[in-house]
Amino acid sequence: MKRWPLPEPMVLALVEARKAVAAGEVPIGAVIVKDGVVIAAAHNAPRTLHDPTAHAEVLAIRAAAQALGNERLDGCELWVTLEPCAMCAGAIAHARIAKVCYAAADAKGGAVEHGARVFEQDQCLHRPEVYSGMGEAEAADLLRAFFQQRRTKRIDTPE
Repeated sequence: MKRWPLPEPMVLALVEARKAVAAGEVPIGAVIVKDGVVIAAAHNAPRTLHDPTAHAEVLAIRAAAQALGNERLDGCELWVTLEPCAMCAGAIAHARIAKVCYAAADAKGGAVEHGARVFEQDQCLHRPEVYSGMGEAEAADLLRAFFQQRRTKRIDTPE
């Protein structure tokens, strides 16, 4: 099977996910692009920032809104390494992001194509285009390795 090169925004989102690992955070990275230019990049930081809302997508949305001087991110694309949760999907809809590209599906916590399917709800004010699977193997490998290491540390840690 031929593997195509990943689009640059997904490569950058995976770089952000690796930064999250280095910080002891769940490896999720996000990048926001407007007119082909990266305007924001972030990784998960809830533990670091002591903020349960500090998901990669939310931090990237905040940075992009500041960069554009506008709460509406019309015409922007969000590239993220894991399917967004319900909170992040809500933020994406409120920010009016035009396109969401995520790498790995999240059957347990995702809310785009799994779970709540936020963008399909009648109450959803904005429905972005959604694409999935680009970079899926790399993103899933990062997540598996992270959680395997965490489980191993718990097992190896004396009580």
